[in-house]
Parts: sequence; structure tokens; C-alpha cells
Amino acid sequence: MAREKRAIAFFLAAAAIFFLLNVGAGFFGELLAPAGLTGWAARGAVAVVLALILTGNVALLLLLPFWPQVIIVWIELLLLFLAFFASFNLSYDFILTRIGFLITQGAFTTIYISLAAIVLASAIALLGALARLSKNGFAYAIAGFYISFFRGTPLLLQVYLIYLGLPQLGFVVSAVPSGIAALSLCYGAYMAEIFRAGIQAVPRGQGEAGTALGLKPSLILRKIVLPQAIKIIIPPTGNQFIAMLKDSSLVSVMGVWELMFLARTQGRAEFKNLEMLVTAALIYWILSAVFETIQARIERHYGKSDHR
Repeated sequence: MAREKRAIAFFLAAAAIFFLLNVGAGFFGELLAPAGLTGWAARGAVAVVLALILTGNVALLLLLPFWPQVIIVWIELLLLFLAFFASFNLSYDFILTRIGFLITQGAFTTIYISLAAIVLASAIALLGALARLSKNGFAYAIAGFYISFFRGTPLLLQVYLIYLGLPQLGFVVSAVPSGIAALSLCYGAYMAEIFRAGIQAVPRGQGEAGTALGLKPSLILRKIVLPQAIKIIIPPTGNQFIAMLKDSSLVSVMGVWELMFLARTQGRAEFKNLEMLVTAALIYWILSAVFETIQARIERHYGKSDHR
């Protein structure tokens, strides 16, 4: 009985949402017009039909085991996603002629900018975290000011400040190094807090035991503290890298031939902006999925060390 009540509540909620959002009225309204259903009546009929389909679909899925549910839902969402794109009347021939260039030039540039930036950001974050944990007021103040500024200002502004501001001081930096520097400094500020939290999560007794054995502080950090902190640091750092992968599109304002820049320029040249933006979105999505898989493998690798 409780299951039937939940199903009815789900159906009514879905119907109300479809009705309020007017989902599918444009497509199904034309099919219902010959039957004399127009306006609010057609809108209500469409909402009820869609709610019935959704409720029935969910009810059938609940009869399956966990992983078949996941796979089927992913397939259904992907089909809906493709149907959404199909409604744009995209020129697929144009996409096929440009997608190779977007991948070999744009995606490649995006990946190497992001990889270089995450390496530098990790080094900056470690230094910032150690300075924040230091009892040296000078180091603490510099780290605090750096983290506050780069976390408190937009990344796009930082890109402009580095690319246009440094030449005012006599340092002319090309677009790609400027983009890498901006991403490194911005994400280094966020990751410094991640590193600090990871280091502080290691029990203090671990470091005290190293001191009792006569180990130097630098050796305690490298051999005792960081190996334990890395398991805490890796998951949020992986998330930061995936976010950086997408934020690297901001370096396109400097003319860097990364994915978003090429998508805009290639689409503008042939008045096919939507085709290129949709293609770029799919490439970003695929890249994110690949790196999410790599991140999951790294997390599992370090997780196994707990049981050795």
C-alpha cells in the first residue's frame, strides 16, 4: 500500500512539474491538435502522458538489480540528451569536418595547459600549506595574503592581470605561459587549503614519534606525514584538476588555440556557432569522464595501502 501511495505521489508531482514547465508542448501539441486538444487541455494531456511514461519507467527499473538500473538510466538520459541536440537541426557534416581539428589541436592544448598548471599548482599549494602551518609570521602572512587574493578574485581577472599587467613591469610573457601561470596561482590558492587540511588530519603523534627517533623535520614531512596525508589530498585535488580542465577555456581570451577558442572561431567563420559549441561541450565531457576514471583508479590504489 505504501508503495502505491509513493507511486501516485510521484506521478502527481511529475505531472505538475511537466505542466508548469510546459514540457513537450511544442512537439506533442501538433499531434494533439487534430483531436481537438489545444491550449491548456493539450498542455494537461501532454503532462499526464509524460508523467505516466516516467512513473512506469521508474517502476520497471526498481524491479532490476542495481547495476542494470544504472546502465539503463544512463542510456535513457543519453538518448534524451541526443534528442535535445537533434532539436537544434545541427549540421553534422560540418561537425565531422571540424571535430578532428578540435581534438588534435584544441583538446591537446587544453590537456597540456591543464597538466602543466596542476603540477605547478600542487607545488604552490604545498608551499602555501606549509607556510600556513608555520609559526613564522612572515611566511604565514604572505601565504594568507596570497590565498585570500587569489580565492577572492575571478580567474578571468587574474588572467588579464598576468597577461596585461606583467608587461607594464617589463616582463613580457606569451599567452600560454600566462594562462598556465594564472591557472596555477588560482588553483594553488584553493589547493593550499586542501593540502593544509590533509596534513593536519595526520595525527600529531606521528610527527612526535619521528622527532623522538631523532629525524629531521623535513624527513618527518616527506617520509611520515605526506604519505599519510596524500590519501586525503588526492580526491579533492582530482576534483580541482577536472574543474581546471574546464576553466582553462578562459585562456582563450588571450588567443590561445585551446578547445573553446577553436570552437568559437571555427563556428563563427561558417556561422555554425551552435555546432561547434555542442561539439566542444561533448569533448569536455569526455575528457572529464576519462580523468574521473583515472582519479578513481588513483584513489583505489592509495586506499589499498590502508590494508597492507
